[in-house]
Amino acid sequence: MKLEIPQKANQIIQTLEQNGYEAYAVGGCVRNAVLGLPAHDWDICTNAKPEQLKQVFGDYTTHDFGLKHGTLVVSVDGEPFEVTTYRIDGDYADNRHPESVTFTDDLTADLSRRDFTVNAIAYSDRRGFVDPFGGAQDIKSNLLRCVGDPDRRFNEDALRILRGLRFASVYGFTVEPQTARSIHQNAALLQNIAQERIREELTGMLCGKNVLKTADEFRDVIAVAIPELTETFDFPQRNKHHQYDVWRHILHSVAAIDSEPLLRMTMLLHDLGKPRACTTDEKGANHFKGHQQISADLAEVILKRLRFPNVFVQSCLQLILYHDVRFDGSEKQVKHVLQALGEEQMRLLFKVQRADLAAQSDYRREQKLAAVDAAERQTEKVLQQRQCFSLKQLAVNGADLIALGIPEGRAVGAALQALLTAVMNNELPNEKTALLAKVKQDIL
Repeated sequence: MKLEIPQKANQIIQTLEQNGYEAYAVGGCVRNAVLGLPAHDWDICTNAKPEQLKQVFGDYTTHDFGLKHGTLVVSVDGEPFEVTTYRIDGDYADNRHPESVTFTDDLTADLSRRDFTVNAIAYSDRRGFVDPFGGAQDIKSNLLRCVGDPDRRFNEDALRILRGLRFASVYGFTVEPQTARSIHQNAALLQNIAQERIREELTGMLCGKNVLKTADEFRDVIAVAIPELTETFDFPQRNKHHQYDVWRHILHSVAAIDSEPLLRMTMLLHDLGKPRACTTDEKGANHFKGHQQISADLAEVILKRLRFPNVFVQSCLQLILYHDVRFDGSEKQVKHVLQALGEEQMRLLFKVQRADLAAQSDYRREQKLAAVDAAERQTEKVLQQRQCFSLKQLAVNGADLIALGIPEGRAVGAALQALLTAVMNNELPNEKTALLAKVKQDIL
């Protein structure tokens, strides 16, 4: 099998070989190429030592901020490539970074320190594959397996635990039993990892095609990062609208929505408050009144703890708060929700609601979906006709009301909101003359 290495990456490999050194593409780029998937970053390893790298690429633009660990960033026509000397890692004191590295001429020794066999494959056009741990066969077998002792690999770098879940979810790998046991046993090590790194791996896992199976199998691991999820595990819903417990309903809704971080995270957290909101009626049915607000409150703590950007947090919380709104198909209701959410969020809300319904029971599902479809049609109509649902669209503004004698400040805002509500309820036309006449009438 021959891999297609991009011309610029091959130029770096050939430059090293022409200077008497070994050089290979290595890691995730080789894995993806074997899988037939795009490889975004082509990393290169070599037996050239850091000072030799500087000499070989003296005529290139380079950045050496990783040189003490053997990595030189080489730019070819503005595109950066990491070129790293074969190395052996020293002891890991923080479950994340080696305290020291030792450079070596042994490629197999370098590959032996890597996380998973599928990432421990090197390739060059001249020398072919170097695959001492059977990574290519594991790719063929759809298997994720640690290089060597899994406990050692995860104690060296605990983030590998979540990275393994991301690989399983994104590529559909089955985690090899010994590796899976070690992931469960060492999950607590994630408490030593920075929240930003956890966020990135967790988000990647959520956006994978195999998220339902992976997240359910390793829910105890995910709960180390988001302990609030534990309350949903095996929590019964016991009503005709649902066929799964809260946790599995959440997972099915995650898998049912577009593979976008905001939408997947919204579904993961949308029903988080159900256990705390639960009441049971005299017939034994569970009800979850007010779970939207509880879920949003819990989600805010989680999202901020994971250092998500504020815009992401606010969008997610808004979708959680509105995910259970019951649309009646009326234009008036649609305009009120549009006022609260805006056009972009409204479109996302319809996706959230369809995913939520896909994860419920069949009970009245078609009727519920029809209501969402009707609301979406009404929304498109409102937008196409440029009907008024925001203060910006109102035919009068604050200056107009002040000119009529409304005191500046809160009174102006309240009056504008009252006018907007009347327009959205079709009680007044959105015309300046009619709106000002209404204000004059109220003043008098």
